[in-house]
Amino acid sequence: MRILVVGAGATGGYFGALPARAGLDVTFLVRPRRAAALRERGLRITGLGTNITIAPKLVTADELAGPYDLVLFSVKSTALRQAIDDVAPAIGPETAIVPFLNGLAHIDALNARFGTRPVLGGVAMIVTALNDEGDIVRLAPMANLTLGEQDGGPSARVDAIHALLDGAGVEVHTSKDIVAEMWHKWAFITTVGALTCLMRGTVGDVTAVPGGAALGPAILAETAAVSAAAGYPVPAEKIAFTEELVTRSGSPFASSMYRDVVDGRPTEVEHLFGDLLDRARALSVETPLLDLATLHLRVHQHRTQAAK
Repeated sequence: MRILVVGAGATGGYFGALPARAGLDVTFLVRPRRAAALRERGLRITGLGTNITIAPKLVTADELAGPYDLVLFSVKSTALRQAIDDVAPAIGPETAIVPFLNGLAHIDALNARFGTRPVLGGVAMIVTALNDEGDIVRLAPMANLTLGEQDGGPSARVDAIHALLDGAGVEVHTSKDIVAEMWHKWAFITTVGALTCLMRGTVGDVTAVPGGAALGPAILAETAAVSAAAGYPVPAEKIAFTEELVTRSGSPFASSMYRDVVDGRPTEVEHLFGDLLDRARALSVETPLLDLATLHLRVHQHRTQAAK
């Protein structure tokens, strides 16, 4: 099976490196600058006792020829439109596309370009970052994928992809309601993103001050309300997990979006927050805290764009 990983960043690089190291036919579609860095240093994963280096098979958009059997789609939402154009030559009649972006707008975009049949749903649970050398650093032990058909139900191709990745050392799960899983991850990621970006601090920073411990659960109530109104209520155990995470005293946890804000980088505000607010308005769900966090992030986005 020919596998194409679109993007070799903190998420795509990690989940592509494992099957490549296991000997599967894996190619990374990357930009020329990233290709040059990977050819020089290799694709490296460090942190938490991990020490992986591979010499990845690379291709740039002008070199891409297909079709591929499996496309793992992992790019920042800000690069989504260009990545869809770039990957088009790799998509054939039997190609399966598994995206691992957060939110749902990318599913709409992929469906519009390639049709609903090739596109699966996917959720990545991983905490990684790129360091100054472009290496992938694991920041927490969790690293797993969940995938499934958009319309649910059993699927021979999902089972085949599961077996392939599982055999290559990837922790992978399947879901008969992947859209619900994506909504639940969306509620989680926007909760922790809104909390840490709005307060400009880690969970521990927020909970250390009077009233801070109440903010995370209040934001979670809004994100969960939007998910429930869309038809995907967040299970009680996931609510409890997120509430404990955002109220944990002394916790160093912060969202990747927070790290982008602190470092002065652009964020995925429209893909994650703007789209969620549009759906909340359409569903008549009030979200005052998410509105404030989105405004804060939009101001940051304006400043970063003006500085270019």
